[in-house]
Amino acid sequence: MKFLLAGGGTAGHVNPLLATADHLADLGHQIEVVGTKEGLESRLVPERGYKLSFIPKLPFPRKLSLSLLIFPFRFLAIAFSLRKRVRACDCVIGFGGYVSAPVYLAAKLFSKPLVIHEANALPGIANKFGSRFTSHVATSFPGKLKGRMIGVPLRAEIPASKDYDIQQARVELGLDPSKPVLLVTGGSQGAQRINKAVIEASQKLKDAGVQVYHIAGQNNDLAEKISDGYVRVGYCNRMELAIRASDFAISRAGAATVSELTALGVPALFIPYPVGNGEQRYNVAQLVESEAALMVEDKDFDAEYINRELIPILSSKKKLSEMGRKMQSFGKLDATEKLVEMALEAIK
Repeated sequence: MKFLLAGGGTAGHVNPLLATADHLADLGHQIEVVGTKEGLESRLVPERGYKLSFIPKLPFPRKLSLSLLIFPFRFLAIAFSLRKRVRACDCVIGFGGYVSAPVYLAAKLFSKPLVIHEANALPGIANKFGSRFTSHVATSFPGKLKGRMIGVPLRAEIPASKDYDIQQARVELGLDPSKPVLLVTGGSQGAQRINKAVIEASQKLKDAGVQVYHIAGQNNDLAEKISDGYVRVGYCNRMELAIRASDFAISRAGAATVSELTALGVPALFIPYPVGNGEQRYNVAQLVESEAALMVEDKDFDAEYINRELIPILSSKKKLSEMGRKMQSFGKLDATEKLVEMALEAIK
């Protein structure tokens, strides 16, 4: 069978798409992806070996303007431009983002089964629009979009790393295998406030016997650094290794990161991205309520917060173990398989 996958813009849309594509390909199905030239998918999808077709990026106008008046006509034109691709597939699977909405409409117009996956607790406009056309909706967290809660499709490396030796993972990252590890990540582009606070608190963390694996992001001028108990890199291409090696994490609260941390039972302090519609704080609401994780606003996070709130936790094996067990109870390792099952059910 052939599947047409749509989604893009950010890693939160692209990574679940790629995980699903990989599983479908392993089962012997054909894959085609629809994306935009501006999104992250323009690089990641071809790198993974999948055919990528481009459509124009068409954001939903949010205020009265000329673009609002012509939007329906451009939107419909893009949907009709997809007719050959949609008719040639057996099922459409969408992951949200601007690119998905016209693909959803095309699936409706040309009577193809449609499956939608929403990664965030607070759904985006495209997925809210597309959910009107199908009963096959999958969600990751309790939220405002009705559907079957399965979690976020994860890269195969994440579940596989569950059995990887923690000490060996630390050695491969340039860390001491016998000391606890704090993982710090602000996303692929980094987060200035998180970076600043962790650098300022690095000596106190070292004095407390805590090692730091700091992924500073690609969008900064911080040099990579390896010293006793502190490793800083711009980008980590073995994220599953970094998570497996860690006892605790400081992170943004994107759906994919939250799901990867819960899958491997790593407790965390989440610092929701302060710009946007606030969906990240909803992603971790259950974890914070259950005391599996902490959350602090971006403006309130600094070195003093690390000294006051985190070092006591990082210094307590009992507390880390309790939080880790609670975190892992929310982990979902089979979301990819469940989403593919849903797509096959939709075809039937």
